[in-house]
Amino acid sequence: MAVFEGSGVAVITPFRNGKIDFESFAALIEWQIAEGTDAIVAAGTTGEASTLSDDEQIEVIRFAVETAAGRIPVVAGVGSNETSHGLRLTERAEKAGADALLHVTPYYNKASRRGMIEHFRVMAQATSLPILLYSVAGRTGMNIAPDVCEELAGIDNIVGIKEASGDISQVVEIARRAPEGFDLYSGNDDMIVPLLSVGGKGVISVLANIAPRDTHDMVERYLAGDVRAAAAIQLRAKPLIDALFCEVNPIPVKAALYMMGKCAYEYRLPLCQMESANFEKLKKEMRTYGLLP
Repeated sequence: MAVFEGSGVAVITPFRNGKIDFESFAALIEWQIAEGTDAIVAAGTTGEASTLSDDEQIEVIRFAVETAAGRIPVVAGVGSNETSHGLRLTERAEKAGADALLHVTPYYNKASRRGMIEHFRVMAQATSLPILLYSVAGRTGMNIAPDVCEELAGIDNIVGIKEASGDISQVVEIARRAPEGFDLYSGNDDMIVPLLSVGGKGVISVLANIAPRDTHDMVERYLAGDVRAAAAIQLRAKPLIDALFCEVNPIPVKAALYMMGKCAYEYRLPLCQMESANFEKLKKEMRTYGLLP
């Protein structure tokens, strides 16, 4: 079975006065569930995992599990560029109650093809949980090529991939090679419908942080056969999606949630508040979309 089908929100980690704001985090999760989001993806890139200590990262995952309380699955971001560190996070996330794990490629080291495969194989052997691979070369410098993905898909508990290469030809080739039961999720909000068209299961979304109902509906309507309605949501959201990535994620999406009154306007360095011109551009697109008065 799939880890989830539909829209998984790559949820932010709200901060206040330098600490994790669990009150705001709980409210965000409750809002996401009420709006139809199909999974919570905690402590990923959008959740600023790179600025969290290991203890904080696991606490974010545990809190998300406790707050979701089985209503929707919680996928835990636990990837690392150092295999033994990734193993420790994997084991701790499983103990914290995560339903599945999201493992990014080992960044910076730029492992060989064999090294990458062995890295993920070791992770899979360390847990009984299903694992989603995460390919985002723009951040990590490491792409999961279709042939590598095909080999990794042969490992029993590696069950899918968040594909964020932005290369539709690669997406199609992965879909062509994928064995039955290996699921494809869009990691790019501007490519949700295109990815669904080649058999994708859904999206792990930044957009869903601020437009959860529409992101859910886009996938649901496509999978129900209403391609025209899904495409209409995708096209209407495109300018907003562009604004959400006018600076490095998650800077704009956290600013957007601040404008919506859902979190403080706070990051951890090296992330910082938006340039004023980009902030105004984002605000304009949010107003056009109907998220702000």
